[in-house]
Amino acid sequence: MKEFWRMGKEEVLKELGVSQQGLAGKDVESRKEKYGEKVYKLPVNLPVTCPNRKEGGGCLFCADAGTGFEAKESTMPVLEQLQSSREKVEKRYHAHKFIVYFQNYTNTFLPLPALLQYMEEAAGMENIVEISLSTRPDCIRQDYLEAFQNFRERTGIEVSIELGLQTVNYHTLSAMNRGHGLAEFINAVLLIAPYHFPVCVHMILNLPGDTMEDARESARVLSALPVSMVKLHSLYIPKECALYKEYEAGNIQICSKQEYIERLAEFISLLRKDIVVERLFSRIPEKDSAFSNWGNSWWKLTDEWKALMEERQYVQGIRCDYLNGAALNRWEM
Repeated sequence: MKEFWRMGKEEVLKELGVSQQGLAGKDVESRKEKYGEKVYKLPVNLPVTCPNRKEGGGCLFCADAGTGFEAKESTMPVLEQLQSSREKVEKRYHAHKFIVYFQNYTNTFLPLPALLQYMEEAAGMENIVEISLSTRPDCIRQDYLEAFQNFRERTGIEVSIELGLQTVNYHTLSAMNRGHGLAEFINAVLLIAPYHFPVCVHMILNLPGDTMEDARESARVLSALPVSMVKLHSLYIPKECALYKEYEAGNIQICSKQEYIERLAEFISLLRKDIVVERLFSRIPEKDSAFSNWGNSWWKLTDEWKALMEERQYVQGIRCDYLNGAALNRWEM
């Protein structure tokens, strides 16, 4: 695991392998080791929605476009979307291996035969080494996992699963209208574990209502579970989401930039060392956002966070001393 806070900007760029998606396409060290070279994500937008949108109006912070701001139209065939993105990545980064990223909305909310068909289409492209499925904790079921395992065994293509949790504070999950609680997330991770699919968890460290203690507890909960990767997001507010109205009316408070950077430092220091950190801040096109990163560039925020990590002498996992019978260990029993 690379310690990004100890690197200069050029070193970070080199390690992250920024694609047309910016930080979303970074090549993490574990995948570089697994596949023998850097791999790049190619986003695919499938014609799918989210159960929370159908049943409860959707998450307050989610825009009509979901999270795939730079994705192709879902009406475009999978192979066309992949080819379009691949040509740009190959030309710019001389890439040779790729991850297909079914990114937008809840991809396992598709009927299983339909989802498998899309996976088969993606597998038909040369040099695809992995398919990453973005979904919700309440949309994981064993028959889907069995089918993914069969797909992996037959094609040799890895399957990874990205779960949007956002916070371990179930009061905040309810306030943000997420449509699930913490229990569904724990259940999903434990269901996935026997199949050994890499699990990436998405977290927002500054949702309205959350505190520093929620950020710390989020790191602790993820570390106690079989989680492989985490993507950290600073809250952004799209202009088309329900939270935008509350923000414009002054009804919600977003923590300060300094508070977020401190939460981020605390989270990383408590996070298990082997969990790969794929992202530290959000990225959204400026034209689509009412609030994002306190009006600062990603690099400025990274520099400030790196300075705080060095000031506190923090590295990832330095304070992860709470697992596996911590009290017994303290008393040398």
